[in-house]
Amino acid sequence: METMNNYDDLKKKILIVDDEKSISDLLVYNFEKEGYKTITASDGEEGVLLALTQEPDIILLDIMLPKIDGLTACKKIRQTLPKIPIIMLSAKGEEIDKILGLEIGADDYMTKPFSVRELIARVKANLRKMDPSEIDVLNNNKGNRVAVGEIALDLDKFEVEVRGQKVSDLTRREFEVLRYLAQKPGQVITREDLLEKVWGYEYYGDIRTVDVTIRRIREKIEKNTSNPKILITKRGVGYYIESK
Repeated sequence: METMNNYDDLKKKILIVDDEKSISDLLVYNFEKEGYKTITASDGEEGVLLALTQEPDIILLDIMLPKIDGLTACKKIRQTLPKIPIIMLSAKGEEIDKILGLEIGADDYMTKPFSVRELIARVKANLRKMDPSEIDVLNNNKGNRVAVGEIALDLDKFEVEVRGQKVSDLTRREFEVLRYLAQKPGQVITREDLLEKVWGYEYYGDIRTVDVTIRRIREKIEKNTSNPKILITKRGVGYYIESK
């Protein structure tokens, strides 16, 4: 089922991994109604296989899955596909489950029961951040390389170097956070601003998502995460990239 709209992300392919057929069918119906292509998997192993072979543009991944759970599946997918957006879905609403999903590389998390309208909005926001025209806007036409202090970003290759050493395991979201901060060196950016400008969520989202992502970035770029020298916290305000 397809409809004609003007969204830039039409015809994008969504992989839906959920063992509850009623939920999977509901998501397929609503996303195809919006003009997306959908593929589905009912267990974690099949989800990983389809992610690696079908090249979806975004993945909706349930946590409670047969064979291998969604957290394990996410970790396996991230080993090969670090850039593709992954939104975790789960009936488990505990904070620890949300943080764990983000820690292993998910971009976002929604707890069942959820609003399909909100999920569609989040999918659109994630896909817009992958669009070349959106990337140009974020780059502010400043060229294809940004260097601030000890860190350098190649905006064309989506590569980051710290003190001359390449960081190879950043996710797309982590790269976007670094890029946004690096293009405003020394300027403190609030969590809310990061959530809106990088995640694209003006009305939806949890600022805890930003904190977990910042922690993951620090683990990859800082010598000592307890005493960061590149990605700095302004307590009670937000984060900034040290420009010295």
